[in-house]
Amino acid sequence: MIRRWLLLALPLILSACSNNPEKTELTEQEYYQQAREALDDESYMSAVEKLQELESRYPFGRYAEQAQLELIYAHFQMSDMEAVLADTERFIRLNPLHEKVDYAYYMRALATYEMGFSMVERRVNQGNARRDVTPLRDAFNHFAELLKRYPNSPYVADARARMVYLRQRLASHDVEIARYYMKRHAFLAAANRCENVLEHYQRTPAVADALAIMVEAYQELNMKPEADKALELLAINYPDHPQMKDGEFQSSGLAQVDRHSLLEVMTFGLLR
Repeated sequence: MIRRWLLLALPLILSACSNNPEKTELTEQEYYQQAREALDDESYMSAVEKLQELESRYPFGRYAEQAQLELIYAHFQMSDMEAVLADTERFIRLNPLHEKVDYAYYMRALATYEMGFSMVERRVNQGNARRDVTPLRDAFNHFAELLKRYPNSPYVADARARMVYLRQRLASHDVEIARYYMKRHAFLAAANRCENVLEHYQRTPAVADALAIMVEAYQELNMKPEADKALELLAINYPDHPQMKDGEFQSSGLAQVDRHSLLEVMTFGLLR
């Protein structure tokens, strides 16, 4: 009886096998071509799948390095900046002498730039002085590394423009911190923060405000030579600053903010 049923089922089994032939393996070029078509169609998820499969099946093939570069682009278009950072770090590590490695350096900086602004702007309820701008500093440093290593790269112009903007944002952030300290009567900390602006962010709009805060901070600390020097720099370089009225310096009133408690002053308000 069993043999009879097997004989009856055999044609069905053979028919099923004939209708499901084994999947044909794609060549490396076919995988890459499909990935390129997906990129051209802006089907980035599909492109990522094809590129990753290409890398997996042909890790040492002729398209392997190009696939890694295409993967960086696809992940960036998907706004997956963490993946972009992983991709770029990997490419730089594995292909330090590649003719297009400057692209990896640029995309690493650009992804850090995008992540930095996303984090900073998302924390709007924390106040400017309390936001962590470390990612913006990291982005600046990454762009600077690109310029140092590859001064003739086609990405240098964009990198320079972004660095200018980053310097302005970082300088403005330091000024906001200085104002924060002034309101809490931490005058020396405020002056030191403004000194940092003068030292590291010259020729940014924030320098004028930094000098004005330094004048007030040193006046409150009874450090007349330092206050006079800051005032002289402000008057010479920024005579139209809002706190300069007919050549005379006007207080902003930041130092007159009342102290709410001894603990708040000692901790700069961080434990409120």
